[in-house]
Amino acid sequence: MINKLSREDLLSLEQYAAGRSEFRAAVMEHKKNRKVALGDRATLYFEDEQTIRYQIQEMLRIEKVFEADGIQDELDTYNPLLPDGSNWKATFMLEYDDPVERKEMLGKLLGVEKQVWAQVSGHDKVWPIADEDLEREDEEKTSSVHFLRFELTPAMVADAIAGAAIIMGVDHPAYPIEGVEVAPAIRDSLASDLASAG
Repeated sequence: MINKLSREDLLSLEQYAAGRSEFRAAVMEHKKNRKVALGDRATLYFEDEQTIRYQIQEMLRIEKVFEADGIQDELDTYNPLLPDGSNWKATFMLEYDDPVERKEMLGKLLGVEKQVWAQVSGHDKVWPIADEDLEREDEEKTSSVHFLRFELTPAMVADAIAGAAIIMGVDHPAYPIEGVEVAPAIRDSLASDLASAG
């Protein structure tokens, strides 16, 4: 299991340009099993080594970064988003196309990022540690993007690896989502983020 990416894990700008379309297609396919819809307005996008490597490569490409210090800056920015073996790390997005509705709902959804939950069947709900990098909410509204870390107990990790169902939901009064059992392919992908202690 990779806990941190290093410069050796990345392609040069030239190598990435040559293989980008195939790399991107593979990542898009992979991401299908890293996404959990919570109703029709909220989605969890779970990060892992492949999704983070892609984000770093894209940032280096866009910013044309090839110097060691610049590459290390991107690694330092994105490495904290990699799961550590006892947790899931996700980007939580609230998606409202209409700007008026978005403004109104983000005002009603204060604190929603702390009321998203994940559960390994047979265990208690796990509430996330939200936005460890920076505050994304003020007194008037929440952000449409949050970063969440769901920290699991060793027993939860063991059961998830063993095949237990994984359920997710939201307990916010303005956006209540009863438990959604994730599809088997997504469940298996999330279980692969976890490291057995045994």
